[in-house]
Amino acid sequence: MKLVIALSLAAFAAGPAFAAGQCSKSPKDKWQTKSTLEKKLTDEGFKVRQIKTEGGCYEVYATDKSGKRANMAYNAETLDKLENAEAGEN
Repeated sequence: MKLVIALSLAAFAAGPAFAAGQCSKSPKDKWQTKSTLEKKLTDEGFKVRQIKTEGGCYEVYATDKSGKRANMAYNAETLDKLENAEAGEN
């Protein structure tokens, strides 16, 4: 029983991390707009320089509040931030 619980918890913990690394597989008409993502990032204090579409992801080039460059990737449908900034290129 303990093994089943441990495996269930491990699968649950790994689930969101795996999902966080995925670009959208949905058609483009299901994606959110680049301007929506840009507003979200601007509200968080980023200055967006460019947003590119890369294989179901938006790849963002920006600077943060302190002026440090940031390269980030977001799922184009959910706008969830991905751990791998180059996710759309894989």
